[in-house]
Amino acid sequence: MEDGVDHLAFERSKAQFDVDEMKIVWAGSRQEFELSDRISRLVASDPAFRKDDRITLDRKELFKNTLRKAAYAWKRITELRLNEQEAYKLRSFVDQPAFTDLHWGMFVPAIQGQGTEEQQQKWLPLAYKMQIIGCYAQTELGHGSNVQGLETTATFDPKTDEFIIHSPTLTSSKWWPGGLGKISTHGVVYARLIIDGQDHGVHGFIVQLRSLDDHYPLPGITIGDIGMKFGNGAYNTMDNGLLRFDHVRIPRNQMLMRVSQVTREGKFVHSDVPRQLVYGTMVNVRQKIVSDASVALSRAVCIATRYSAVRRQFGSHNGGLETQVIDYKTQQARLFPLLASAYAFRFAGEWLKWLYRDVTERLQANDFSTLPEAHACTAGLKSLTTTATADAIEECRKLCGGHGYLCSSGLPELFAVYVPACTYEGDNTVLLLQVARHLMKTISQLGSGRKPVGTTAYMGRLDQLTQYHSDVKKAEDWLKPNVVLEAFEARAARMSVACAQNLSKFANPEEGFQELLADLAEAAVAHCQLIVVSKFIEKLQQDIPGKGVRQQLEVLCSIYALSLLHKHLGDFLSTGCINPKQGSLASEQLRYLYSQVRPNAIALVDAFNYTDHYLGSILGRYDGNVYPKLYEEAWKDPLNDSVVPDGFKEYVQPMLKQQLRNARL
Repeated sequence: MEDGVDHLAFERSKAQFDVDEMKIVWAGSRQEFELSDRISRLVASDPAFRKDDRITLDRKELFKNTLRKAAYAWKRITELRLNEQEAYKLRSFVDQPAFTDLHWGMFVPAIQGQGTEEQQQKWLPLAYKMQIIGCYAQTELGHGSNVQGLETTATFDPKTDEFIIHSPTLTSSKWWPGGLGKISTHGVVYARLIIDGQDHGVHGFIVQLRSLDDHYPLPGITIGDIGMKFGNGAYNTMDNGLLRFDHVRIPRNQMLMRVSQVTREGKFVHSDVPRQLVYGTMVNVRQKIVSDASVALSRAVCIATRYSAVRRQFGSHNGGLETQVIDYKTQQARLFPLLASAYAFRFAGEWLKWLYRDVTERLQANDFSTLPEAHACTAGLKSLTTTATADAIEECRKLCGGHGYLCSSGLPELFAVYVPACTYEGDNTVLLLQVARHLMKTISQLGSGRKPVGTTAYMGRLDQLTQYHSDVKKAEDWLKPNVVLEAFEARAARMSVACAQNLSKFANPEEGFQELLADLAEAAVAHCQLIVVSKFIEKLQQDIPGKGVRQQLEVLCSIYALSLLHKHLGDFLSTGCINPKQGSLASEQLRYLYSQVRPNAIALVDAFNYTDHYLGSILGRYDGNVYPKLYEEAWKDPLNDSVVPDGFKEYVQPMLKQQLRNARL
């Protein structure tokens, strides 16, 4: 802390719960807390990982800075003999998107999930030691969400026992894979498998892209970076790439063959490994994205909450202090639901980790019964949490007033780095429509006696839910978990049923689906919000130690649910789940809940346990010493290196002296 003064000490003294115990709830376990705490401090205390200069670097310097940090991180991981989990934490606390994210996050898992034992033995040791660096080359210039529409081809040549990888059109150029632009030596390339002129769909192939001697692209390969992206610094540390193949040959054994193979004779065969395993991997990737959403959202909320307590504006009486911005009800109504959402998404992510383990165990036992539901559920939660988080980071910037627009607030860069999550690993609207398809299928199968499972189990009570009317009579009734849950179940069920009824009016169901896309997406959102609310409520049924911790979480759970009810009041009223009076009572209860959070707000964001280095924000500093640090930071800008700026004498001085004809314009 600066000068040992904690400007937020008074706020911290008001906490009505044990912050250290809440830190463990947030982390997931004491062990997880200790790991994160140790690694985050290790990174924060190492000057090699400083990041406050990123925004002033040009693209080439920025990229070189990223390479230096990635190499240094690998050096530290090796020296300290960190295990896989510790190494992952270290890379995430370095907090700079880099080629290593895709190597460890996509390339290695693709080989683990889709490679045969033999292929794994060949490629993984090289990847684990980073003797090869990989990327995941799926998305193309012309196709992203529609993977089945990819145009790159892999044609089998039986004479040489090779595949010929080729980009037949401009739109078949691989476009966007991180790490591809300048660094990756290898890629898992997705291409259409062609044998004897027959198309067998999209499969993965391991392709070497660059020489391991001089790093030049191999013959037949055109490769480069796709250019600057949104924001200052931000995701421009990543070399998102473009890639074209001109009849590049690879050995047959470089097709990832765990699920299906091409034999020496050119026969396409499925192995006895179920295709559904690929969905298991997708569940895992999306589970990580939901956990990442809670991290990004909590960082933004931490900055906005601390600064709202530091900032004072208006309301001074007799020369006294002005009012803290956090005491204005408008600020609370915008900020506290975001704080509650951070906790809600954290617990949803925790539950998804369990779901992934459960699905994996079932797959190994050849039980695919829960897979469609798990797949739809992770798709929906990926969409819901990333959309909400991207919107929330921007809302937090606005909650910080003018200073939130400064790069030194940390919010512009956090936003720019985070927003692509709404698109990668499935465009959020496309994912909602996948959820909607699953919901429509679930409803259509109810008649045949198939019981809905998992997060769609409530659909098995459609008769009851379509008759449901809330019996809330006073504001406090909205604090009862079953009252909230029933209202959210009834809303979701009725919106899905309304879509199913409208669909049945169309002779062609697919035509109907296209016509009702907007309604279907809204029904999917209602279903996903129900999942998050129900998982928060389930979390509260667990044993939660620590003075006052459970009470705080109960308040946050109520705020999450009732702020959604308030925001989507039209849904709840139009479906007849609640009446207008009950809607007003929910809003009244929400106001009271905000006043309960207020004394605990700073302690609730302290529970995230973020170092100042990781937050990267002057407004969100732990000690609240904002103004002197903002002033100090301003002088570090390169424009302030000189008193008179470059260009003044050539362009501005002649104007001031009215000698424009001599000016060098």
